[in-house]
Amino acid sequence: MDYEKGLLFDADLQKALIEKFYYADLDQTGAKRLFFDNSGGSLRLKAAVEAKAQAEMLPDCPERFHKQALELNDVVQAGTRDILSYVFGTEKGALMTELTASQTMFHMVELILENIPGTNAVVSVLEHPSSFDAVAYFCKKTGKELRVIPADPATGAVDPDTAASLVDENTCLLSVMSASNVTGAIMDMEAIVRKARQKKSDLYILTDAVQHAPHCALDMELLGVDGANIAPYKFFGVRGCGFAWVSDRVAQLPHRKLLKKDPEVFALGTPTPGNFASMQAVIDYVCQIGAHFSRETDRRSLYRIGMERIHLQERALLYRMLEGTDEMPGLRHIPGVHVYADGLELIHRDLIAAIGIQGMEVSDAVKEYEKRGVIVCDRSNRSMYAKRIVEALGLTGAIRVSPLHCHAVADIDRFLMVTRELVQK
Repeated sequence: MDYEKGLLFDADLQKALIEKFYYADLDQTGAKRLFFDNSGGSLRLKAAVEAKAQAEMLPDCPERFHKQALELNDVVQAGTRDILSYVFGTEKGALMTELTASQTMFHMVELILENIPGTNAVVSVLEHPSSFDAVAYFCKKTGKELRVIPADPATGAVDPDTAASLVDENTCLLSVMSASNVTGAIMDMEAIVRKARQKKSDLYILTDAVQHAPHCALDMELLGVDGANIAPYKFFGVRGCGFAWVSDRVAQLPHRKLLKKDPEVFALGTPTPGNFASMQAVIDYVCQIGAHFSRETDRRSLYRIGMERIHLQERALLYRMLEGTDEMPGLRHIPGVHVYADGLELIHRDLIAAIGIQGMEVSDAVKEYEKRGVIVCDRSNRSMYAKRIVEALGLTGAIRVSPLHCHAVADIDRFLMVTRELVQK
């Protein structure tokens, strides 16, 4: 379904979905607000928080053999299977768990750069520091050359041919994020992988999917990469866990593990059933959206349909935010507002806009939005998380605006109204 301008949920479904999240319209004090910083940590699905809490109440160790322990072990095993199959779109490989998605990326990069022969590694300039810094750190540690793919400031993406041009027979790793967490640009990973592997057929490739996973179904088997990570707290879930998938060949590389465990096991210590139960609740939620639009009974199919409809809803919200209406002009049509890296078609973008307001510092604008009940994010070159990225786009900073699929057109219009107030201030 390539609806260029997206496809909105019906009003009843949208209202039902937003009720499933905590603090969607109000903050914890009861004050009205719009939370448009979902790229920094999404609204929390009530069912995900509750599933985590219920599992945490139990004292039982999931590695014992009495009834409650076995039930908790079932939660871990079922959660592992579903995270691999639904979220990462594969039945192969292994699941890696850490406290954060950043830790999983460092772990994956370490395994490859310390075990795979080669003299260089390639990484995108647009990467989150957890990806860029991991490659830079282990290149320095292993004496490998760090090669950096430049960005296209017009699109906020990286060009597949440019990425492949830095790969040669001595490259042991290529790391490119699936979508930018500043501009929302979706990378053409299929082309990047294909062209890179034409240069070196057995190249190891990783992708940071933290930004993209909450907005579009992933398919690691289709992409043919060797690893990807997600962050549940940016995917309607809870903090305190990061999940990554690694291919069979990465899973077989020497890694820290208990000696008697199977080679593909990465877990050290007792697993946390609540983290798996919470992610299961997220998967259930997406499947419920899929069931609203389909009579399909296969749960994996429902998940993919649900993610497709989330993506279409968000594309429609992005179109509204950029174009607006005759009564409420969008960001592209408000004098004094600059939309950065706006060169990609909407079918190649997640629901993020990077903007600037003429005559206002980014940090000041973010504070003014907050005064008016709108939470957006300051991505300026004063931040260690944003400096390299915004400067690669030719900017000193940007206001990052990131609603979520459960928001309504009225929420977008309210944001646009506040933006017009700031321009006229």
